[in-house]
Amino acid sequence: MAHPPRFDENDPYLRELRSVALDLPAAEEKISHGHPVFYTKKIFAIFGAVVKGDHASDECAQSVVFLPDAIERDALVQDERFFVPGYYGPSGWLGLNFRVSEPDWQEVAELVEMSYRNTAIKTLVRQLDAMR
Repeated sequence: MAHPPRFDENDPYLRELRSVALDLPAAEEKISHGHPVFYTKKIFAIFGAVVKGDHASDECAQSVVFLPDAIERDALVQDERFFVPGYYGPSGWLGLNFRVSEPDWQEVAELVEMSYRNTAIKTLVRQLDAMR
């Protein structure tokens, strides 16, 4: 059984996140488990998250889920905008809830790029470095 869509195609936060994520080398988008996900060989960002055990909640529907550097993770979770997402959290992923405060898109771009660097193959990271 396919997962129902858990996002609005016209969401302005999704539009901005797409702009950030799809600007990275070889980045693509697909729908997985009802959410837009951005990936190369592996996922590096997800639009929206669910609360583990409460899939009906839309509390984190407008957020980005990303894999931070381990050294950054503890500092990020101290900020009320960040949360540990269901299912991805035990693997070190965090979410940034766009509903808590209006997102700083430069910060979002830095977080998405960090996640990209933590998941992409080395040749893509070198391409990214050459772009910067």
